[in-house]
This record gives sequence, C-alpha cells and structure tokens, in this order.
Amino acid sequence: MKNHLCVLILLISGAHLSLAQAPASPAKFDLVITNGHVVDGTGSPWYSGDVGIRSGRVAEIGNLKDAARTRTIDAHGMVVAPGFIDMLGQSELTILVDPRLPSKIYQGITTEITGEGGSVAPLNPAIIQADHDEYEHYRITPDWRTLREYFARLEKQGMGINLASYVGATQVRRMVLGDDDKQPTPAQLEQMKELVGQAMRDGAVGVSTSLEYAPAPYAKTEELIALAGEASPFGGIYATHMRSEGDAVLAGIDEALRIGREGHIPVEIWHLKVAGKTNFGRMPEVVAKIDAARAAGADVTADTYAYTAWSNSLSAIVPPWVHDGGDAKMIGRLKDPALRARIRKEMETPSKEWDNEWDELPGAQAILISGVSNPALISLQGKTLDEIAKQWGKDPIDAIFDLLIQDPIADIVAFGMSEPDVVLALQQPWVSVDNDSSGTSPEGILGEEHPHPRAYGTFPRILRKYVREDKKLTLEDAIRKFSALPAQRMRLTDRGVLKSGMWADVVVFDPATVRDVATYENPNQLSQGMEYVLVNGVPVIDQGKMTGAKPGRVLRGPGYKP
Repeated sequence: MKNHLCVLILLISGAHLSLAQAPASPAKFDLVITNGHVVDGTGSPWYSGDVGIRSGRVAEIGNLKDAARTRTIDAHGMVVAPGFIDMLGQSELTILVDPRLPSKIYQGITTEITGEGGSVAPLNPAIIQADHDEYEHYRITPDWRTLREYFARLEKQGMGINLASYVGATQVRRMVLGDDDKQPTPAQLEQMKELVGQAMRDGAVGVSTSLEYAPAPYAKTEELIALAGEASPFGGIYATHMRSEGDAVLAGIDEALRIGREGHIPVEIWHLKVAGKTNFGRMPEVVAKIDAARAAGADVTADTYAYTAWSNSLSAIVPPWVHDGGDAKMIGRLKDPALRARIRKEMETPSKEWDNEWDELPGAQAILISGVSNPALISLQGKTLDEIAKQWGKDPIDAIFDLLIQDPIADIVAFGMSEPDVVLALQQPWVSVDNDSSGTSPEGILGEEHPHPRAYGTFPRILRKYVREDKKLTLEDAIRKFSALPAQRMRLTDRGVLKSGMWADVVVFDPATVRDVATYENPNQLSQGMEYVLVNGVPVIDQGKMTGAKPGRVLRGPGYKP
C-alpha cells in the first residue's frame, strides 16, 4: 500500500511537472494589422479588415480581433497595401554597399527588378578591367562571374528588399565582342545565345536592352531578336530602354514590337517618355501606337517614373561611334581637335539615326551634373552645365568634352519632357512604375552622390502629387500600378496582392501625409509617411524608423534550374 502511494504521488508530481514544462500554445499569427483601410492592389475600392501574418505570408484577412497573435499593429486612419514593386531599380551594386537600401524602403518599395542592358553578370576579366572605375568608386570586389554566383553573394549578406534581375543583351555582347563597333559572326552569336540561356537557368527573369548606351547601339535588330528568342522558352520577358525616346520614338516602339513578335516574348518598355523640346505633346501618338499593338494581340506594357527630367550618363550625349572600343578610345577621340569638331557638328545637327540628347534639350541650363567618380570633380555635383562652362570659361560643348576626358562615367539629370506627356503616360492602364535609380542612402559613400530626386521620391511623389493634389489617379489605381500590375507582368504569382497565401510584403501609410522630400537641389532626403514596411513578413520600417532587418529574397525567373 505504501509503495502504491509513493507511485501515485510521483505520478501526480510528474503530471504537475509536465504541465509546468509544457510550452505555451503557439500564437495563431506572428502579426496582425488591425483597423486599416485595405487597398489590396487589384484596383478594387478599399475595405476594412485585419491582416494576419504567419511565417512570412498573409495567412488570413477578415475580423481577427479575437485571434491569438504575437504582435498587433494598429493601422487606424492608414492604408494597408501590398509592398511596391520597382520595375527598374538599378541597385545591383549599391545593394552590396548598403544592403538595407534606405532610399527604397522609405518609398514603400519591397521588390526591385534590375539589369538594364548592362546587367551585373555575366562577367569576365576584360569587363571587370573596363569597369574598374565603377567598382573602385563603390569599393566593391566583383568576386562573381555568373548571375548564380552573384545571387549567392546576395543571399549570404542579406538584403532589405527582394530583388530580381534580367540578363543584359549589352552584357553578353561585351562578353563575346568587347566594346567594339562590330557584328557577331554566327559562331559568336551562338556564344551570346548560350550566355543568355545560362543566365536564364541561373534565375534571370528575361533579357534586356539599353540601346542608347554604347556598345548597345552597335547591335542590329536581328541580334536582339536572337537573344530575346533564347530567353522566351524559359518564360522570360524582353525589357528595353528603346533605341530612341525622342525624334525616332515611334521607330523605337516598332523595333521593340518586332523583337517581341519574332522572338515570341512579352515586351516591357522601360521609363516610357517622349524626350526633347520638339517632341512635347507627342505622348498621345505613343499611347495610340501601343494601344493599337495591344489590340492586335501584342503583349506589350510599359512603366514610368513620372518626372519631367531624366537621368543618364553624360557620355550618352556624344554620338555612338565615339564610344567604339570603350572609354579609353572615347577619351582619345575627345582630345583630337579634328574629331572634336566632327562630334560637335553631329551634336548640333538633328538626327533620327541616334538619340541626340544635346539637340533635344533646350540648352546647357537643362543639364545638371548629378554624379562623378573623379574626386577632383566633386564640387561640380549639383551644378548645371551652363554654370560649369562659365566657371571654366568655355563653351558648353567643350565643357562636356573636357568633363568626359576627366570622368567618362559622370552622370547627369536632363530636363527634357513636358508635364502633360508625363501625366498621360502615367494614366495608361498598362503602365506601372519604375524608380530607374539605384538604392542609395544619405549616409556613407552613397550619400556623397547627387542623384536624381526620383532615387528617393518616385512612389511617394505619385501618391502626393498625382493622387492627393492633382487627382490624376485614384489611390486604388496608383496602388495597382505599384503592386498587382508589375507582379502580373513579372509573373510574381505570390506577390503584389493582399490575399491569403501571398508573401507578406506590406506597407502601412497615411495617404493624407505620405510625401517625397527629395529635390533636384537637395536629393539625399528620405521620403516620409511610410509608418510600417514589411518584407516577407518582417518589418524593415517600424513606426517610421528603419530596423536594419534584411529579410529580402532573390526572386528567380521561371527558367531557374537549381
């Protein structure tokens, strides 16, 4: 009897012990966002509901007031929407400098698509040597050779947003032909196609061109069709900075449509615009042309950053032949008096053979120096070419040539579009939004640059200016252009809409106060109003402050082979 009592006491004690040690029942949700206006990304009107997040995904939307959760975010008076997708981001190198990408997340950007013509890979020693100044500027060692290796480096270091990349047609051309103005042999074209195929298996989302920047203009349409056709069986997209966005813009669209048609591939036209003073008012022609192509069955869409100034390399102002052989050859030509005279004459002559930016712009006062790699020229950042020419006692074209000799990779902001054209492009139902700027920061070496204000302000500016003030878009349509539309285009089937099962890329903001702060004079200013930004369910902005978390993922294309 005594032994039985001891056993009973032990059993009871053990039961108490088990209960004491048993883990608490897990919370149903990691996070619940309550009391917000849900704008789900589809373009539908907002509705009220709680958003429950578990294991990085949206688990449930509805009345979750009694549901167990680890944390609650009260979004009273605010919009809850899908994270924004930047259709052309340019952050492939700066994400290695500051993986948090403050300029992006403070805009609500949670996913970026990059790789404009010259993608981050593939790489070979000749390209690394030719691009040495850029790597040196960012203090980056390019220790990858393929997109697969680059993506592995990103995953090892972590990043604040999700990132996907095209493989650039310019990049594969440089791998095989270098920077020379020549045409590939059939065997060389096969090499280039194999590089595209390999990049698609590595996870590229498609093949891209940037046909204004040498050596890209040397490529004939047939070469681009062959490369686009190589990406097509992998489910890729052909994305393009067209051969002309100015006088020959309609011919540029025709070429893009032909590449899509003969390459059997969808087409994305990057940063849709009509550039140049003589082209103001031509956006209705552009829209009509794309509408007609879509009506005839062409799978073509576009994106815009919705500013009246563009940004690119200063070297794009000189004719393509000047770049033949790379920057060293360009500098040699710019030092030759006879060739300088020829270059000047071509810049001063209207042309549909190349995108003549100098002819398109109203004058030297419309060009702002936005970035230099030569430390001796830092004082020129933020000055107009007109100011620099006067400072140097030179005519503006000579100032361009001499600046390029000292810094062949200097960047500019150019004021050359009309506001009505910009608005009309933005309003098209097939136009999404791109930043067309690398992720940056007001701090460190990135903060020493003077970028286009779009780098910090594109998405909040559209919410402030075109939704709230000018009423050119509804809030729901703007959010659709930021989320569901680009996700649909990029085949991101599990992002871009707030619904159960989707990855929890989420923004919470007050539509009455969200705004851009960056200006042309003082661009290094973070946008305001993003109260919470979640990437894969993890806050990268929490109560308006950056957390430093790096929950972003590499988003590989449908042709990816592990």
